[in-house]
Amino acid sequence: MLHYIAAPTVTSTPGPFYIMLIRSIAFLFSISVIYLLSGCQLHDDSDSPTDPVETTFQQVHIVSEVQTDVYGIQIADYNKVRRPIRRNENLASIFTGLGIDPLTVNTLMNRSSGVFDVRRVIAGKALTVYYPESDPETPHYIIYEQNLSEFVVFDIAEQTVYTDAKEVSRRMRTIGGVIEGSLYNTLINQGATPQLANALSEVFAWQIDFYRIQRGDSFRVMFEENVIDGVVTSIHRIHGAYFRHAGRDYYAIYYQGEDEEFGNYYDLQGESMRKAFLRAPLEYSRISSRFTNRRFHPVLRRNMPHHGTDYAAPTGTPIRATGDGVITRASFDNNNGNYVRIRHNGTYESGYLHMSRIASGIRPGTSVQQGQIIGYVGQTGLATGPHLCYRFWVNGQPADPHRIDFPSADPIKVENKAAFNIHRTHMFAVLSRPETADRPGAWSIVALEDITAHIPETPLIFSSQLR
Repeated sequence: MLHYIAAPTVTSTPGPFYIMLIRSIAFLFSISVIYLLSGCQLHDDSDSPTDPVETTFQQVHIVSEVQTDVYGIQIADYNKVRRPIRRNENLASIFTGLGIDPLTVNTLMNRSSGVFDVRRVIAGKALTVYYPESDPETPHYIIYEQNLSEFVVFDIAEQTVYTDAKEVSRRMRTIGGVIEGSLYNTLINQGATPQLANALSEVFAWQIDFYRIQRGDSFRVMFEENVIDGVVTSIHRIHGAYFRHAGRDYYAIYYQGEDEEFGNYYDLQGESMRKAFLRAPLEYSRISSRFTNRRFHPVLRRNMPHHGTDYAAPTGTPIRATGDGVITRASFDNNNGNYVRIRHNGTYESGYLHMSRIASGIRPGTSVQQGQIIGYVGQTGLATGPHLCYRFWVNGQPADPHRIDFPSADPIKVENKAAFNIHRTHMFAVLSRPETADRPGAWSIVALEDITAHIPETPLIFSSQLR
């Protein structure tokens, strides 16, 4: 029970003591109220049955990446060994010796029909044999490599045979140098493959006669190569190339418009690198005799005009038509041996002499395309060794094709000119990059100010997207 005590009536003004006492009581009261309210709120948040706290646990699955080898076999599940194929061995006897039962061997040999000819295995190569860890005595897979890329899989457990190919990766490279001996040796010294020499000769086939390359000529090339299992197998594409030959600079830039199915090579002005005629009818050889009005004939033993260019090459080397045209002659005579003559248009004709044989389907009236094989190098007719005598006529008169400036094919399309200019600027920078102290392997053949003198008058468009 509460008892209320009546306070005496005060008529006078309260003193300082009472004022301080009242203020202290009021402050303590306020603190108490705040504390009580906070405590109630905390209690409501933690213990209220109408608002329970829900805890969610998320299950995490850790998946390890399955590792496979170059043949696509999971390496964690098998032990593999290499079993060489010895002389006079066959796959059936090898499989039997590996512990595979004769019935399974017979099934595998039968199922190889149409997939792989088991009689064509090569002695000296090796089979890759996979043994499961659970059964180290019986093979599960046997792999035979047909070449660096393709292989045959014998699945012993499933009794199936199939072929597959290793993954091909691509690697971008840029190399350059000065030719001291041959282009082939220079590229090999730069760590490139021989295929790059052929690829370069194809890109510049209409501008440079690669049989006339001289010591001191120089080049720089940006290219993409195909790599299988760490080994370079081929050249995928040359993206840009520079060649300085006989004091003249040549540039080739690969470009493919968004609306074009195939790309092409263009010079800095956007003109096609492809000309009406190839510079030479053979891919790679050497000139043994040039066009002249006076030459000592090695068979007839007297001086006489030689209105042709002789290319020394091994017997059987393919001969290419230097331009589109129609076959007018494909026959044999005592002087020219097996020979082919092509009419390209009303102005130009070309001839190919001393062939070992004429290619199948090449006969008068047949249309041929530039680069098409029309025959093979030989020494038929008046010839002392295997070579091709290449002849050329302009309006019926003999002419030296190396002294003729042939017209180009179609230039870059007008609608692609702006995009090509951007790409050209980037590639020109790559191909013209001089050597510096921190780039000892970079190209340093021509000074940068000398190179920029060859840039076209058309303004180069710079893009902020170029890196």
